[in-house]
Amino acid sequence: MKRLYPITLSRALSRALSSSSSTSSSAQSTAFPLKHVTKGNFESALAELRRHVAAADFVAIDLEMSGVTSAPWRESFEFDRSDVRYLKVKDSAEKFAVVQFGVCPFRWDSSKLSFIAHPHNFYVFPRQEVPIDGPSYEFLWQTTSIEFLAKYQFDFNACIREGISYLSRGQEEEALRRLSMAYEDELSDTWCNLKEVRDIPINRMADVLFSERVKNTFSEWRDGLLRDRNGGSQLQLNSNDSKQQFQTVFFKMRPALSLAGFTSHQFRLIQMVINKHFKDLSFVRANGDDLCSQHLVVYTESKDDRGMLMKEVKDENCRVAEMKIQAAIGFRHVIDLLSAEKKLIVGHNCFLDIAHVYSKFVGPLPSAAEEFVSSVNKYFPHIVDTKILLNANHVLQQRMKKSSTSLSSAFALLCPQIAVSSKSTGLTFQQCVQVEVQVDDMRSSNWNSGAKHEAGYDAFMTGCIFVQACSYLGIDFKLHSPSENLAHNEKLCKHVNHLYLSWINGDIIDLSTGNKVAELFGTNYFKKKYLNILFENIVLIWGFPSKLKAREIRECVSKVFGPTSVTSVYHLDETAVFVQFSKPEFVSDFLLLKETLEKSDGPISVLHPLAKLLEGGNTHAGNYETYKEICSSPISKVLFANQAEAVGSKRKREAMEPKIAVESKEHSSFWEENAVNNSTKSSEKSKQGKVHNAKKDMLGGNYEIIDSLYAAEVNQIRTNNL
Repeated sequence: MKRLYPITLSRALSRALSSSSSTSSSAQSTAFPLKHVTKGNFESALAELRRHVAAADFVAIDLEMSGVTSAPWRESFEFDRSDVRYLKVKDSAEKFAVVQFGVCPFRWDSSKLSFIAHPHNFYVFPRQEVPIDGPSYEFLWQTTSIEFLAKYQFDFNACIREGISYLSRGQEEEALRRLSMAYEDELSDTWCNLKEVRDIPINRMADVLFSERVKNTFSEWRDGLLRDRNGGSQLQLNSNDSKQQFQTVFFKMRPALSLAGFTSHQFRLIQMVINKHFKDLSFVRANGDDLCSQHLVVYTESKDDRGMLMKEVKDENCRVAEMKIQAAIGFRHVIDLLSAEKKLIVGHNCFLDIAHVYSKFVGPLPSAAEEFVSSVNKYFPHIVDTKILLNANHVLQQRMKKSSTSLSSAFALLCPQIAVSSKSTGLTFQQCVQVEVQVDDMRSSNWNSGAKHEAGYDAFMTGCIFVQACSYLGIDFKLHSPSENLAHNEKLCKHVNHLYLSWINGDIIDLSTGNKVAELFGTNYFKKKYLNILFENIVLIWGFPSKLKAREIRECVSKVFGPTSVTSVYHLDETAVFVQFSKPEFVSDFLLLKETLEKSDGPISVLHPLAKLLEGGNTHAGNYETYKEICSSPISKVLFANQAEAVGSKRKREAMEPKIAVESKEHSSFWEENAVNNSTKSSEKSKQGKVHNAKKDMLGGNYEIIDSLYAAEVNQIRTNNL
């Protein structure tokens, strides 16, 4: 199994940028018409996209991410239950970034009997645009993902320097709340009513001299204003430094002194001086459209005039704050557009893509898959996965039988005229729906293939596969009306909102209901290919000696529970395995037996068949819920054993069914203590007798009795807990 190791952004860029620069010179430009969008042309591209989406029959999307799995054991395995698969998808969407987003609206042109595609390739980067939105964004880069993107000439410079930033809906609400609080605090500072401003201790001589100097400056300036009520008098400053620090201006139609070149401590001293000595002067900190703060001392005629000034300042600051946040929303405007238009969204194996869309542009991912699909359905009520459609029809299944269902393979097989050149082959293919491409004012039906794994082109391929698959399903676009919602087409609607939660074993989830779709449209492909996994029969074991193989672990367990007790052993990584028992009761028996052996100091620990598995004292075990708990943690260690240790779930992972309640001596009654003591003594005598007999049999060469001895012990443990 190939290991994928995530690295931090700073380490990744040094490799990626060098790889990108070395290949960019040799990369040939493609003739495929594709609209590349960065922050420089985003506003105009968004206005154009609004028109295309409004007129579209569906919109195809595709994402390029900075990685997929944050640890090898977080890859999708056949032993992963659907709720665990969601947790792994959630971890991926939360830890990695979207670096490119492809959006391609498709519109049916009845006059040309073809679809018109408008492919857009957006470079996206999670840049921090709102200063008070918290610490800078952090995300992982996966080494293999960097190498993969560099191989296909991904422009890392365009992504990082020109990528479009964004805020999710949740981040926008939080930013508005925090900005509102910040400006309320600033307003209080402006009114100079804060106790800490009034009571700044002036202990240093420098502060005393500074306060006296600014007090004299403000007095002279105000007196000059009072001598000339028209505000024409200019303050005569004694030095060039003073001229730079104090400049007479007008603010909100009032005379004011603009302050510059002071430290934050000095500004607080200025506030104190104004508050203490001047009733007709107000200290104001205003934020302009250029996002720069301006500090002023403003003259007001009266108390009412002062109140009016403060309201104007507050309103202006709120307006600027809203402008900052609106500018920071960035690429989320595209997501809001797709959500508002309620268009059919088409992706290819897109469950992870949808999770990224939710995490980046809506809010934190819910902890459970049921909550996630319910919320997604509110924002995007119609989603189609083309990978589902490739298995939705017997003709399509036969067509794809000998081919991979990857995006590029499906495109080459179902769209050969489009994939090569729509007029260059001379070959005829049954049921090939024509597609033309339009970018800006240029419309073309003849082009060369685009760049694979560029999100905009991949979105285009996804849309082309979709229209060909619809044709195989019997949808005749010649009869399609522009007013008809394609998502409600009777031949397509039964496939809408069905997404592969995992392609590994065919898990399909219905976004409309949150339920798992039991069968793949009547086929039993996955049932034949994969084992019948019973999650209640599974024990997870980790931390065992690294030299042990799956076969040896099976032998250890089978010697105790019987030769048919273990149906399968599956390595999660070199530090952990899943053991599936034939019966669910074996799970609690195994966990209880393991705990009993570890508490025993006698030779039974050495003689027991599980001794090899428990060697070293670092072996831990738990049921499937323990595995789910560990997967739900945001921590991602490379080895699962280290992950489990970091999560700190040792107390829970040793839990078993039925649970044994142990009361402390301080809260136990006298007769309960006696019962426990008597039971312990009896158990010790029984165990000592078994050890004595086992030693005797081994010395005499009788090895067969050992397995039956510990099988009997398991039965005794089970009987004691009934």
